[in-house]
Amino acid sequence: MPKRIAIANHISTEELLIRYRQATEGTQRSHYQIIWLLRTGKTVQEVSQVTGYTKIWIYHLVKRYNQFGTSALGDQRHHNPGKEPNLTHMQQAQLWQVLSDKAPDGGLWNGRKVADWLSEVTGKRISRHRGWEYLKQMTYRLRVPRPEHGMSDQVEL
Repeated sequence: MPKRIAIANHISTEELLIRYRQATEGTQRSHYQIIWLLRTGKTVQEVSQVTGYTKIWIYHLVKRYNQFGTSALGDQRHHNPGKEPNLTHMQQAQLWQVLSDKAPDGGLWNGRKVADWLSEVTGKRISRHRGWEYLKQMTYRLRVPRPEHGMSDQVEL
């Protein structure tokens, strides 16, 4: 006979059913359903077949629920701020200002030169590709004059 997992008694089984039926967010609804089904005596295998969640995820969800209660149910991605940006706003402003001048060697800016400059400013190693991405992000364009034929007429505006 399959082993049943222990569910903490944060709220009653009836309250789990009510919250499952009243949930408006899909993820939260599924999580309440999983906990409710387990509390009614279903095995993890049965809950997995009914809900479509894997057994590993169900164990993970139960562990979270047992530890934190109902606040652990639902979509938790909004708590993840993501990776901090490579450049601060001040460094981006400095980069914009530097790009308005000529490159240190007197030529035009490219990904390698931007990466070298950023590596000096941030103290981190910045790749050429990342330098090129910053050039594109800053909507930087190479300003090269259009070629003219030597014998063409000069147009006065």
